[in-house]
Amino acid sequence: MEKVKILIVEDESIVAKDIQNSLKKIGYQISGVVNSGDKAIREVEENRPSIILMDIMIKGSMTGIETAKQIKERFSIPVIFLTAYADDNTLNKAKVTEPYGYIIKPFREKELQTTIEMALYKYEKDEEVKKERDLYHSLIENKESKDSIFVRADYRLNKINFDDIFYVEALKDYVVINTSDNSYTTHTTMKEMVRILPAKDFVRIHRSFIVNLNKIFSIKYPDLVIEGKMKVLPIGGLYRKQLYSRLNLI
Repeated sequence: MEKVKILIVEDESIVAKDIQNSLKKIGYQISGVVNSGDKAIREVEENRPSIILMDIMIKGSMTGIETAKQIKERFSIPVIFLTAYADDNTLNKAKVTEPYGYIIKPFREKELQTTIEMALYKYEKDEEVKKERDLYHSLIENKESKDSIFVRADYRLNKINFDDIFYVEALKDYVVINTSDNSYTTHTTMKEMVRILPAKDFVRIHRSFIVNLNKIFSIKYPDLVIEGKMKVLPIGGLYRKQLYSRLNLI
């Protein structure tokens, strides 16, 4: 697992040194120690820390809050505010930057560690949500695509031709898109998949299944067999009429 790198932004050298020693004792790596917003941004550009401990009241052309705002917009790196001031006005200004923590000086070593770990966990979850949202947007944007969609897997977007999809299965808050040699799990709904997939080729046969009409091998109600995979899927009573209306029957 990659070691956590922490940038300390603190203009009181004694306090900065104390924080640095505490972090090293806990086992964190120090990305850098700077005393102004301008230096903090340069440090982020050069070394990309995992997380930033930011004093709200740093001296210089930018406050800690203004610096955190720029970092959030440009780099999306989590920030924890350090401050000796806990008044409502300061808190309200800090909230705008959506920090991942807020520690009042002086603080204990355990409090520092707990806040950092909770911030890193929340940031990781937030990034997962962003990835899912990006995937959702990619699906929507490709709705009118000629013959394919893009699905995120293994930290990249994978192009899947509609012709290669055998069936789609609902799995709690996710759906699984099954092709001949792979399956892709994404955070969306069956309703959205019905909207995205071309209606001329796909039909919903069950509340949990959508099939490619061109991949159906045989039907013996209440089951349907998918060719190639020879996967047996159930046909829901509410979807039977719709399925049969889409088949060329003789």
